[in-house]
Amino acid sequence: MNTLIEIEAAIKNLSENDARQLAAWLQAYLNDMWDEQIKADLLSGKLDKLIAKAEADIAANRIKDLDEILNED
Repeated sequence: MNTLIEIEAAIKNLSENDARQLAAWLQAYLNDMWDEQIKADLLSGKLDKLIAKAEADIAANRIKDLDEILNED
């Protein structure tokens, strides 16, 4: 098994194109890991309180458009 230092050294020897392909692959891999974590959290009930609060806020019309939130100073 390679160490992180060995992997970093190997990456430095890649062409720019290969490094970009690796970066794209790594981002997709991390996205998949995130998706699996969200699924696990959802199945375990960790998100139940957040979902219930969001549903209550929607029902009470306590919501804002995302653009409005992002543009607040």
